[in-house]
Amino acid sequence: MNRWFAVVPLVVLVALAALFIGWSLKRDPAFKPDALIGQPIPATVLPVLTDAVAGPATGSLASVAASAGGPVVVNIFASWCAPCRVEHPRLMALQAQGVTVIGVAYKDEPEATRAFLDELGDPFTTVLVDREGRAGLDLGVSGVPESFVIDANGIVVAKHSGPLIEDADVARLTAALAGSSGR
Repeated sequence: MNRWFAVVPLVVLVALAALFIGWSLKRDPAFKPDALIGQPIPATVLPVLTDAVAGPATGSLASVAASAGGPVVVNIFASWCAPCRVEHPRLMALQAQGVTVIGVAYKDEPEATRAFLDELGDPFTTVLVDREGRAGLDLGVSGVPESFVIDANGIVVAKHSGPLIEDADVARLTAALAGSSGR
């Protein structure tokens, strides 16, 4: 009888492993939940990066996006992020196309953010400084970079996790921008 008590935990462990393996094989690895799609952008208040690095001015994500007067792209980036350097030319190209891009410097020092933008160019109309990562939490950021398309009403209409590398990535964002401008 005591042998059965020793075998039961092993059987349960094997059954749980089989369930986990079955779930892993069925799930879509490309699926990333976009919980904010269709929701208002959080109104997190952050300091604005200025030429003097961290000025006293502050702005909320919602108010900065609304002040653009139309749909915008909000890009979460950091100077220490290698993929952010890779995607930077795509952000510069979006700016050159007339797209309003708002930057949020995630868990970064303002001096490092300013040096990063001075080195690579500044595609952002406004840069908010998220030193503590509060906006990242509010947006559900899983890592940098991430980009969000916000319509003229302050609603998140699209999200891209990871660097904008492929033309298709940029095309999805610009299509979401075009689709949101008519709302």
